[in-house]
Amino acid sequence: MKKKVIIEGNIVDVIHRTITKGRLNIEGGRIISVEASDVPGDQYIFPGFIDAHVHIESSMVVPSSFAATAVYHGTTATVSDPHEIANVLGVEGVRFMIENGNTTPFKFNFGAPSCVPATPFETSGASIDAAETALLLATPEVKYLAEMMNFPGVINNDKMVAAKLAAAKQFNKPVDGHAPCLRGALLKKYVDAGISTDHECFDLEEAIEKASLGMQILIREGSAAKNFNDLIPLLNICPGQVMFCSDDKHPDDLLNGHINLLIKRALTLGYDLFDTISAATLNPVKH
Repeated sequence: MKKKVIIEGNIVDVIHRTITKGRLNIEGGRIISVEASDVPGDQYIFPGFIDAHVHIESSMVVPSSFAATAVYHGTTATVSDPHEIANVLGVEGVRFMIENGNTTPFKFNFGAPSCVPATPFETSGASIDAAETALLLATPEVKYLAEMMNFPGVINNDKMVAAKLAAAKQFNKPVDGHAPCLRGALLKKYVDAGISTDHECFDLEEAIEKASLGMQILIREGSAAKNFNDLIPLLNICPGQVMFCSDDKHPDDLLNGHINLLIKRALTLGYDLFDTISAATLNPVKH
C-alpha cells in the first residue's frame, strides 16, 4: 500500500506567480493533487531548489552524502559536471557518480565531461575522447555536454571539440559553457557553436553581452569564485535568463547553506520574489 501524506501551507506557484493557501496530497512519494485550504500558519511550500552548475567532487563526499546535506537547505537537484573524478578515472568515474547518485531520490543531472584532461599540459589519470563522449551522451542518465572549457578549441574549429559538440547536437542535449572574459566576435562564434550557458562572468557588462546573444547566465557563489554581488542586477535586466549555482562547494560551506543563501540575499536586497525563486527552480528546469 502506498504511503499517503498531506502537507498544508502557503503554496508558492512560481509559474503563475501566486501564493495561495492549499494542501498537497502525496501518495507513493508523488503529488497526486493540490487543493485549496484555509489552514492558518506561516509555512511556505516551494519547489525544490536547483544548483545549476556544481562539481560534487569539490564537496569531498560522494553524491549520496552531498544530497543528505544539501536537501536540508531545500536543494533537491543539481546540474553536475563530474569532470574532476573523470580527470582521475575517466568514464568509469562518471559511471560511479551516476550509480551512487541513483541510490537517493535527490535528482543529480550529470553531464558528459567535455574536457578531460582540462588542458593538454595537465597530467591526469585518464582522458575522454570524442567517441567515449558520444557513448556517454547516448545514455539517458547523461543530460548534457558539460562545460566546454576549451573555448579556444571551439573558436579555432578543433576537430576533437567539434566532434563532441556534434555528438551533443545528435542526441539533442544542451551544451554548458565556460568562457571567462570572452567578448565580441569570438564570443558570438562560441555561442553560435551551440553553447547555451556561462557561469564564468566576472562583471555585469560581460554578462549582459552574453545574455544578449541568448546565453543563460549562471550567478555563481561558491567556496572559490564569488560573483553574486557583481551579477545580481541581472535579475532586474533579464530575469528569465538567470540561474544560481555554486560551481564548487566545500563541505564546511555546504553545512552552512546552499542555494537558499543566495535566495535570501537577493530578497534582502529587494529583488522580486518570483524572479528570485525562478532563478533557483523554474529557469534551470526550462533550460
